[in-house]
Amino acid sequence: MTIFQRTIKQTIEVSGIGLHSGNNVMLRLLPAPVNTGIVFRRVDLNPVVEIKADPHLVRETTLCTGLVSDEGVRVQTIEHLMAAISSFGIDNLYVELNSSEVPVMDGSSAAFVILFQDAGLVLQEMPKQFFRITKKVRVEEGDKFAELSPIEGNKFNLDFTINFDHPVFSKELSHFNMDLTTNNFVEQLSRCRTFGFLKDIEYLQQNGLCRGGSLANAIVLDENRIVNEEGLRYNNEFVRHKMLDAIGDLFLCGHNLIGSYTAYKSGHHLNNLLVRKLLAEQAFEVVTFETQDAKEKVESQEAIITKTFA
Repeated sequence: MTIFQRTIKQTIEVSGIGLHSGNNVMLRLLPAPVNTGIVFRRVDLNPVVEIKADPHLVRETTLCTGLVSDEGVRVQTIEHLMAAISSFGIDNLYVELNSSEVPVMDGSSAAFVILFQDAGLVLQEMPKQFFRITKKVRVEEGDKFAELSPIEGNKFNLDFTINFDHPVFSKELSHFNMDLTTNNFVEQLSRCRTFGFLKDIEYLQQNGLCRGGSLANAIVLDENRIVNEEGLRYNNEFVRHKMLDAIGDLFLCGHNLIGSYTAYKSGHHLNNLLVRKLLAEQAFEVVTFETQDAKEKVESQEAIITKTFA
């Protein structure tokens, strides 16, 4: 069966708080033509500035993944949205913002999943291109590492381990492995929230950052426990969220991957270095899955999408 490029069926929008500014942000998602990729638009600027999702435009990786255009225009905190885009197999999309950051919503990808389910997906009459990993690429920083390697079959497997010196983080809950599919993402990762330590958040807010951060959009830990009264959504929500972040960061290569991703204590910086190294070393081949009767296949796949995501 031919696998085609995807975009959304209709424009949809939502508003939320910016993690760093604390300002209200309007996010608008629009269908885009084939081979467009993911393009962010700062519509609060005149003229409007477009910034393509590109690993070489990543300039901020400390508290989020942020893009900066050649003109110095920023779009920050893109990783949770990018993770949802990747996991829904969306290739082409315009993302309009009236601020410098994607709204943080509840600190996970759950709101973006709902947006895509409401907007619906449509197949476009152009074969989808995947990057199949052909040789191992690895980046390291101290004891941290992230790597991509070939895998048997046509899947993308992720294996992530975290290690924090804190009473809440037990060894048995610090590892997670999953094959990435839309359903797996929705059911196992999309609701997993970002997290931080109370002492760090207080310092950041005193220095003009994380102004929109709260218990409504993050898991917060003090020296001994989780501060949020409702607790965790999964007993290993922390490592699941780190995997969610990685999916968004890796999709900046512009294509869904076929291969294996393994990481230990990785974050936005190492993930970005890994994508850049993947491209620099051309450690992949571009593959498509094509058959005849393209129009018929588009219609049949659209029926499947409508049934699955309605």
